[in-house]
Amino acid sequence: MSEEPGQRSLPGGDAISLRGITRRFGHKWALRGIELDVGLSELVVIQGPNGSGKSTLLRIIATAVVPTGGAGHVVGLDLRRAAAAIRSRCALLGSTNGLYEDLSARENLLFAARMLGVRQPAVAIADVLAQVNLTNDADERVRFYSSGMQRRLALARIMLREPQVLLLDEPFNALDADGADVVNALIARSIARGAAVLIVLHDLARLAHRPTRSLALGQGRLA
Repeated sequence: MSEEPGQRSLPGGDAISLRGITRRFGHKWALRGIELDVGLSELVVIQGPNGSGKSTLLRIIATAVVPTGGAGHVVGLDLRRAAAAIRSRCALLGSTNGLYEDLSARENLLFAARMLGVRQPAVAIADVLAQVNLTNDADERVRFYSSGMQRRLALARIMLREPQVLLLDEPFNALDADGADVVNALIARSIARGAAVLIVLHDLARLAHRPTRSLALGQGRLA
């Protein structure tokens, strides 16, 4: 079987492997020489103050931001040469939900399902809507949703797929206890099927699953 461009075998089961990753915005360095390995079935938490580069790091791994320097592989694929293939294997829940506010929840999910090539999309959508407790509001436009409902819909969109790498940026934001249960269930299922999970998280108390490692990011450097 031929390999995709920029692909290599997973080194020791590492789903994420970063070497010397830097990112500069103008004259400001957001990341400085990041070295990070995250293995399959691992749950790694990154903590740090606002502006320390946490969200930028997740966005680089998801190929939403191109690094200024360094090299990296995600599920064996080169960050620079195989961005499209990486995006098909990763799911990122960012600080913003990325929803189409003039569409209903069901329409948002149908669009995502078609882009992902989900089989039997109507069945899959009904299932994830039930999991996030949005069935009764599925046909209401998203602009009328509360922030918590929008966050749950963003989680439902991730549930339509089974990413090999799950990236979560403060996933508990705007969520009540029931919403937090949805996040924790998603994390548990992802780890159980062998995915790597990397979370930016301020409040560890809301995380039900014990992390493999907790790392600190400050002034663009991991400790």
